[in-house]
Amino acid sequence: MTTKRELRKKYKELRKALSPEAIESKSLEIANRLLEVSIWNHTYYHLFLPIAAQKEVDTEFILQILAGKDKETVISKSDFETGKMVHYLLTDSTKIRKNEYDIPEPVDGIEVPSTKIDVVFVPLLAFDTNGHRVGYGKGFYDRFLSECKEEVIKVGLSFFEAENAIADVFESDIALDYCITPDKIYTF
Repeated sequence: MTTKRELRKKYKELRKALSPEAIESKSLEIANRLLEVSIWNHTYYHLFLPIAAQKEVDTEFILQILAGKDKETVISKSDFETGKMVHYLLTDSTKIRKNEYDIPEPVDGIEVPSTKIDVVFVPLLAFDTNGHRVGYGKGFYDRFLSECKEEVIKVGLSFFEAENAIADVFESDIALDYCITPDKIYTF
């Protein structure tokens, strides 16, 4: 079993090696694979906007799917003082600005409570066959997911396949329901 720290290091390196073309094609494959998962009968979908410098999954394709299906898309702004996220409805008039950590975020807008969100697309560096994930270690998503309704659907997006197990999973870590890679749909 591998620790979160070791997995963070490994997957940051693997991501660093990805070309812009690979990121685009793998992100498209993930979006296409998502269409096979039965999560599309809900209203509010929380989507992260990718940190380009971290070579995260490009969620633009998922954004297009949500718009095509006439879903309400929710994006967040992180408060690094409190460790919490504030969620806003993404509309045509939403202004997006990168924060000091290069995270694209809404400037302001119509606030959406966590309890209203039906599906959350979760960013991650790595995940295991039990649905546990490794993020950047700040706990934003675990805090956010703990505020959501119990039946919220948590969907991880990953360029890479699952690890067998993460050694140092905490009780406060919230497991995923699905994780989508370019080649596979994991269900937990």
